[in-house]
Amino acid sequence: MSAPERIPPRSVTSAELLAEGELTVRGRIREASNAALYCTVAYEGRETACIYKPVAGERPLWDFPDGTLAQREVAAYEVSEATGWGLVPPTVLRDGPYGEGMCQLWVDGQPGDELLALVDGEEPGDGWKAIAFAEVGDGKTALLVHADDARLRRLAVLDAVINNADRKGGHLLPGDGGRLYGIDHGVTFNVENKLRTLLWGWAGEPLTQEATETLTTLRAGLGEDGALALRLAELITTAELNATRARVEVLLTSGTHPEPSGEWPAIPWPPV
Repeated sequence: MSAPERIPPRSVTSAELLAEGELTVRGRIREASNAALYCTVAYEGRETACIYKPVAGERPLWDFPDGTLAQREVAAYEVSEATGWGLVPPTVLRDGPYGEGMCQLWVDGQPGDELLALVDGEEPGDGWKAIAFAEVGDGKTALLVHADDARLRRLAVLDAVINNADRKGGHLLPGDGGRLYGIDHGVTFNVENKLRTLLWGWAGEPLTQEATETLTTLRAGLGEDGALALRLAELITTAELNATRARVEVLLTSGTHPEPSGEWPAIPWPPV
């Protein structure tokens, strides 16, 4: 009699693990402005660390009255996935110990990639892009710069699409294998122009061909029956979805990275 066929164990995706796994709270991230809990999640023999942000722990924001910050975090992940760039760690909306909330794969930032710096002088130097002058004490100023990095440039495009109102340096996490992740996308998708970021180094410059092709793909996905539009409709309002479509159109029509509007503080504070 032949031996029974061995069926290899099914591979569990990160999204499945986050959505279906048993969530156990291990601690709280105290520096977070809203409730952010460090957890582990286990499912079908796989376990990993994650961050869980329950809706019940969100502080109301006057300029984000519709929906929840958790839903916006998931919506940002969905747009990131639609670009094919994988800039946001896997993120799902699920029930947890403190009710419904956002659950996102934990990423340990890897040392070695210097993405932000303060430099003397008025020019950023090779390999860097200028952001703004910053006070450094004793009446002195220094030029705040970010790396002229293709990964950051992709993130700048994503932020323009999702209207990110809080892209700080601490929200940039270099990962394994040269990956770069952006986190903390709760204040996104506002109907009004709220773009506030450290990634202004390409402001007014032409978009790359890659960015233009990716935006064209997003435009198709955001069509009335597009898969991305249908998914976002579950997470943000109709007005916010239409505003997202409009931002993609503006980017494609202008062919350039956006510039500060002057109607809203352009750089988040504190910047890191």
